[in-house]
Amino acid sequence: MPTITNPEVAQVYKSYPTQMRNLLLTLRQLILETAAETKEITELRETLKWGEPSFLSKTGSTIRIAWKKTHPDQYAMYFHCKTRLVETFRELYSDILEFEGNRAIVFHKNDTIPVNELKHCIFLSLTYHQRKHLPMLGV
Repeated sequence: MPTITNPEVAQVYKSYPTQMRNLLLTLRQLILETAAETKEITELRETLKWGEPSFLSKTGSTIRIAWKKTHPDQYAMYFHCKTRLVETFRELYSDILEFEGNRAIVFHKNDTIPVNELKHCIFLSLTYHQRKHLPMLGV
C-alpha cells in the first residue's frame, strides 16, 4: 500500500482503533487502486476534509472515509450529498450495499466488502464531473 505522505492524514488514521484503522486502510487501498486503473484520473490528492481522510480528483467528486465514535462498530465512505452518486449507487446495489441517506455507504466491522461493486462506486465518484449530465451517470 502506498505510504500516506500527508502527516495530518496519517495522524487521523493513527487515531482510529486498530481494527477500524485497518478497515479504513482497506477502503483507502480500493480508492487508490481504482484511481490508478482509471485513465481519466491523472492526479489523486489525499487530504483532510472535516477532519477525515479525503480523496480528490480533478474529474470527480470528493470521497471521504471515516469511523465515528458514535457508531463504534461501523465505518463509512462518504460522498457529496448534493450529487446523484448515492442515489445511483442505491439503484444499482441496494441488495449488496448499505446506505446512509444520500451521503454514505456504510460498513460494519465484520462485513465482507463487495470489492467490484464498491470499486464501481468509487470510479463513478472519481469521474463524476465527466458523467453528471448522463442519466444514471452513464451506467
